[in-house]
Amino acid sequence: MRAENLPEPEPVSQYDAVIVNAGTDEIITVTELARQLVGTDVVVTGEYHGHHASHLLQARLQQALYRRNPRQILTMEQFNLNHQGALDAYLAGQTGETEMIEDAGAWENYKGSYRPLVEFAREHQLPVVAANAPADIVRCVGREGVDYLKRLPEAQRAALPAQAFLDTPDYRDKFVDAIAGSHGAEQTELTGRLLSTYQAQLLRDNTMAERILTALNEHPGHQVLHTTGTFHSEQRLGTVAVLEQRAPELSIAVISPIEWAPSEQAMPVAANRHKGDYLYFILPLPPEYRDAERQRSAMQERFSRHSGTRCQ
Repeated sequence: MRAENLPEPEPVSQYDAVIVNAGTDEIITVTELARQLVGTDVVVTGEYHGHHASHLLQARLQQALYRRNPRQILTMEQFNLNHQGALDAYLAGQTGETEMIEDAGAWENYKGSYRPLVEFAREHQLPVVAANAPADIVRCVGREGVDYLKRLPEAQRAALPAQAFLDTPDYRDKFVDAIAGSHGAEQTELTGRLLSTYQAQLLRDNTMAERILTALNEHPGHQVLHTTGTFHSEQRLGTVAVLEQRAPELSIAVISPIEWAPSEQAMPVAANRHKGDYLYFILPLPPEYRDAERQRSAMQERFSRHSGTRCQ
């Protein structure tokens, strides 16, 4: 059934998602989504970090895919590769959850957002891959650019992709548009610190792609479920574009979130079709701030937390 031929279902809470096959306009369930993805090598589920509907969809899809193919690998942006040992220790029952959260540098919203994914994997003895680049290295690249990697000890550099900054023109344009949007209407070019910031973004994307490929090589015949912020995957850019450059033989499906306020407009499938193979429509998150000065202060505080990072 096509979306425009149905009474439009509406998310009624922050947990709800309406899933649409972007190629057919068909509204489908999580079970049907898993059926359609059963033969796909890499399933990339983009998220809005901290949105309940994103995280609930990921958990339900993980279980639905597992029922069809138990040879599954969970790869996660939300853990950095230098914390793989701490994550493995938890999965092996050697540490408790709080120890893992501390040792692996889990995100602040781990318990409410990612615990179900990790626990399902732990209970079913599934590999969980810490896929992101080390945070301190990313910050230093963001400050100093690509040459920073040359100063790393050999062991740290060897853990990163040999080609750590592959990109595509469309992704660069998207990044510029995002930066320009955050600065009003001014035009932005990638030079100086902005270029370094983009290179830090590429390091994350390329590291995640590398970790996914390594996981598939180590576990032939498995299916990867990858969780990531949607900027890294929508429009098949970022991590997905790197995967396609490095391993064009892989089948990859991209699932992208779209914020939709049903009271304001009809479901905007056509306008967002380019963002993923599947779309899931969710209610917008409430605004964080309405006071601009408080927002500026909060952003300054957020960035100052990492100002003490010392680069090699």
